[in-house]
Amino acid sequence: MLGIMKSYPRFWLLSVFVGLNVSVSAKDFDLPPVAEVGRGALISAEQIFSIANKPTKECHASTIVETPTGLVSAWFGGTREKDPDVGIWLSRKEGGQWSEPMEVVNGVQSMNLRYACWNPVLFQPREGPLMLFYKVGPNPRDWWGMLTTSEDGGLSWSWPTKLGEDFAVGHLIGPVKNKPIQLADGAILCPSSSEVDVEGGDGFWRVHFELTRDLGKTWDVIGPINDGIEFDSIQPSILTYANGDMQVLCRTQQAVVSQSWSSDGGRSWSAMTGTELPNPSAGTDAITLKDGRQLLVYNHSSRNELNGTIGTRALLNVAISNDGEHWKPVVTLEKLTEKAPPGTDRRHWGEFSYPAVIQAKDGRLHISYTYNREGVKHAVLDSKQL
Repeated sequence: MLGIMKSYPRFWLLSVFVGLNVSVSAKDFDLPPVAEVGRGALISAEQIFSIANKPTKECHASTIVETPTGLVSAWFGGTREKDPDVGIWLSRKEGGQWSEPMEVVNGVQSMNLRYACWNPVLFQPREGPLMLFYKVGPNPRDWWGMLTTSEDGGLSWSWPTKLGEDFAVGHLIGPVKNKPIQLADGAILCPSSSEVDVEGGDGFWRVHFELTRDLGKTWDVIGPINDGIEFDSIQPSILTYANGDMQVLCRTQQAVVSQSWSSDGGRSWSAMTGTELPNPSAGTDAITLKDGRQLLVYNHSSRNELNGTIGTRALLNVAISNDGEHWKPVVTLEKLTEKAPPGTDRRHWGEFSYPAVIQAKDGRLHISYTYNREGVKHAVLDSKQL
């Protein structure tokens, strides 16, 4: 049984949080040019649905999974992020085409109350139904985790259930943004995090894990593993190594991707440190490839680094590592260099963000990501070309 660690006492955090700052910087890299379909590793790139006929005004935070019947992708969509009409939308790859998106769950609580849905995560365990984790609530500090399952590859879904609560973290939320991993004994380890309010302060971010041995019926909590002082870290991805080690890579507010390591199967974790890769406080996703290499999809920029014509999520990149410490950018999926056309909603112009990545049984890599908050783009890479 994995150990359960208590969270840091709130009063202790308050006493040391204020006034501390960590100076970290990313390494300089030469980035490859924007990838072209049919050249190099990029096999294909397409919108999952037509932006001209998009089902909602905005969309964000996609997830993708391979099931026995094919690929499935989901995202949250509605008028705007946080609006009560935001639900979880889903599409299936059928006959080489993505199906018409449909809303599968929403945040309706009663006739007079509805909350936004957030950050869906699809996961197909080795045995059992397809799982769809998502969050419901007014904001990321007060949301809670939900779970629905499908026995037919995403065609129909069970009645959603709330994951519950734990004394260490409050509401359980399951995987906060990125996919879980399934351990050798069948347990599902979910990378998670929370954004914590501090009275009279700005609050902080911290990472923890939620583990289930019975497909989401009961849960153990590991962590939180950081205190939000050295690094405000959220949205971890889990990488694994042949010797049994694990590594998480996280979004931060300190301008770099952060990391933590475990040498005991995820029971305990090292102090959070910075990697050599930049991060503009934007979501990433990572995966351990079948050949043992590590792969990260991320925005290779920092806040205020780019000029005023484009935002800090206007570069979307793929990097490879053999050891999790030294990284090489190998693909540039997106790069915007032009101003928004007249009449365009400038808030999210040039936003290529919140990637999700999986490796299919045939070895190909599938990446989905937000495209200007208007679409969800699906790119396929040949892992042998990286």
